[in-house]
Amino acid sequence: MSKVVLVTGGSIGIGRAICLRFAKSGYNVVFSYYKDAEEAERVKRDCIDLGAKSVFFYYLNLVDDNSIKKFVAEVIGRYSRIDILVNNAGVIAWKKLEDQTFDEIALQVRVNLEGLIKITKILLPYVKDKIINISSGAGKTGFSELTTYCATKFGVRGFTQAIAKELHNIKVISVNPDMTQTRMTNFVGRPPEDVAEIVFKVAENIINVSSGDDVDVWKFA
Repeated sequence: MSKVVLVTGGSIGIGRAICLRFAKSGYNVVFSYYKDAEEAERVKRDCIDLGAKSVFFYYLNLVDDNSIKKFVAEVIGRYSRIDILVNNAGVIAWKKLEDQTFDEIALQVRVNLEGLIKITKILLPYVKDKIINISSGAGKTGFSELTTYCATKFGVRGFTQAIAKELHNIKVISVNPDMTQTRMTNFVGRPPEDVAEIVFKVAENIINVSSGDDVDVWKFA
């Protein structure tokens, strides 16, 4: 059976590019979407055109425990295992802390960190090879107007390092993009395909690092 990759937030941006890159190498591609159903359909078609063995996508709201459970049930109902889990979904509020609402703070923490941890936990029995967590350059250096986002991305790296010590048969890696052309950045920065290529190389051990390590995109792209 061809390998299965699961990408959260796969309908747009970096997640979309990751799905397409794995499709090109004949993976079964599974991804979640939140708001972008039309884009998700397009990603599915593009993945099939590129050579994906199969494609399945499903709605996921990472702040809703029932949605997480339903998503995993749907995925595991179709695929008995996940070879590569890519925790990519994220949100941002690009403003000074004094201007962020409590809701904006909560959403970033709940999606970027809490949701990532929960979906990793529930998928652990099914992941066979690697967990790749998309952190950020903002998870290594603090930036003005990104206080909460930085806190969540530092947290993703801490989670990666800690869970790597618990898991002995699965590699867990943080991939840290720098400024990338996505909706989050008003499409300023490097092409998301650069990040997708690094994620693919980590998955395939072309970039071979130890579990718990960081892979900084700007050092490899």
